[in-house]
Amino acid sequence: MARDTTDNRPIEGIDELVGYMARGSKPKEAWRIGTEHEKFPFYADGNRPVPYEGPRGIRSLLEGMQKLLGWDPIEDGGRIIGLVEPTGQGAISLEPGGQFELSGAALETLHQTCREGNAHLAQLREIAEPLGIRFLGLGASPKWRLSETPRMPKSRYDIMSAYMPKVGSHGLDMMYRTCTIQVNLDFSSETDMRRKMQVSSRLQPLATALFANSPFTDGAPNGYQSWRAEIWRDTDNQRSGLLPFVFSDGFGFVDYVEWALDVPMYFVIREGRYHDCTHVTFRQFMDGALRETVPDGMPTMGDWANHLSTLFPDVRLKRFLEMRGADGGPWRRICALPAFWVGLLYDDEALDAAEEMTKGWSFVEVQALRDAVPVEGLAARFRNHELREAAREVLAISRMGLKQRALLNREGYDEAEFLNPLDEIVARGTTSAQEMMSAFNTRWGGSIEPVFFEQAY
Repeated sequence: MARDTTDNRPIEGIDELVGYMARGSKPKEAWRIGTEHEKFPFYADGNRPVPYEGPRGIRSLLEGMQKLLGWDPIEDGGRIIGLVEPTGQGAISLEPGGQFELSGAALETLHQTCREGNAHLAQLREIAEPLGIRFLGLGASPKWRLSETPRMPKSRYDIMSAYMPKVGSHGLDMMYRTCTIQVNLDFSSETDMRRKMQVSSRLQPLATALFANSPFTDGAPNGYQSWRAEIWRDTDNQRSGLLPFVFSDGFGFVDYVEWALDVPMYFVIREGRYHDCTHVTFRQFMDGALRETVPDGMPTMGDWANHLSTLFPDVRLKRFLEMRGADGGPWRRICALPAFWVGLLYDDEALDAAEEMTKGWSFVEVQALRDAVPVEGLAARFRNHELREAAREVLAISRMGLKQRALLNREGYDEAEFLNPLDEIVARGTTSAQEMMSAFNTRWGGSIEPVFFEQAY
């Protein structure tokens, strides 16, 4: 999230919070695709991490991008921490360890999404190459220890860094050493939201397996295909993972709101200052818990929007749905991840087929699969079959959905072409993580340094 929200309207009650989310519903013709992707900056000389300060640091990179794009700066304590397109069509932000993120504009087609990603990477290279900086497309930092990883000067990250070790063993790894590709998608009604959230929650472990791309930690193999996915298994289980109530037949906006109300907060912002609120839940906030300790200490709609952005389930509900299960990866997967989910969720027949395929998958079964895929990837067993078999069926449904959208580029190709990298993974039977491990054990000669060349932008 590039910029925290400021909206000073007071909250009158829980119904208002439910209504806020319900007002995200849009007619099908207004559905859009918002793609986010993160990557690790590094110095090509020595494959070293890039600090914030210095003549060749992250700050210089952001300032160069500001001059190139003409976007408005986002500042924290007088330091630039991001950029936003003046009309709200896209933003650049920093994750805690300097991971560079593009939050893309809300676009109509995957062709536009892919052009946006390619343009962003080309612009970034124009500014970064004179600074000796390149970017790594992986799900987790392969070489630098946590103590070697830079920390970005964002106030919310100071609060999170102090809180994370209290609630899980991997919170700091999540913050400072992971990258993702994510897509944000719309719904037309509460019923449509329910169907999409249930299908995508059941299929999120499959997406994790298809995009598994983080087999190295601290300069050596870590035993996982997706260490990033393993990190999320013990980051902060009060606010992350699969949500059992989503699997209920009657799941709706109010259920998500009731859950979110009882998750501890991170912060509230008053007059530009971040106040640590990790000791109270949002429900307690509404009951007056911060009235005496925080200026204007009753909740606003901006506080609610910010709180929703600090919840980390595998599928996050705000006024749209966020698919959060994939590792970061090379440029082709920046297009493949939104293609996978758009094909499944934006065509009526494809959504029907995906729902029919997965409707009997219980929370217990999906949780077991979620626990298995970080190590086993597509070889994880589900109902006595390898997950790879389900992947074939799901990709066929997604491809059908994309073809039926029938949105062509200038060369006459439809959006289904963006699934090709995933079809290749299933045809090979090996994930990107497995391919890298094979290279590590053969042509890389037991060194991870070649990853900085082969997986770089």
